[in-house]
Amino acid sequence: MKFLTGDEVIIPKGKDKGQKGKIDKLFNKIDRVLVGGLNVYKKHQKGGLGGQKGGIIEFSRPLPVANVALVCPSCNKPTRIGSMILKDGKKVRVCKKCNRQIGKESKKTV
Repeated sequence: MKFLTGDEVIIPKGKDKGQKGKIDKLFNKIDRVLVGGLNVYKKHQKGGLGGQKGGIIEFSRPLPVANVALVCPSCNKPTRIGSMILKDGKKVRVCKKCNRQIGKESKKTV
């Protein structure tokens, strides 16, 4: 997965189309990302023991990786992510539209 926690993404399709948010959590095994404030659902919760109140709670569900697009910090457009290996052996993420480096460097490749 080419996304990292804290990346700004935009939703290109679905009920939250056009909305932006930051990635809060990654679920690598199921290829989903949790974006705070987007893909919000409501759940009716019953009151529990010990005086807990019932009611309608709102929570965000994870989105499939295919339904989010990274927003490049330099050109400020939704883009795909490429990778490039620098001369010192570090692998970096690159914007496919403007060919600029995105974010911090990732782990060293062998």
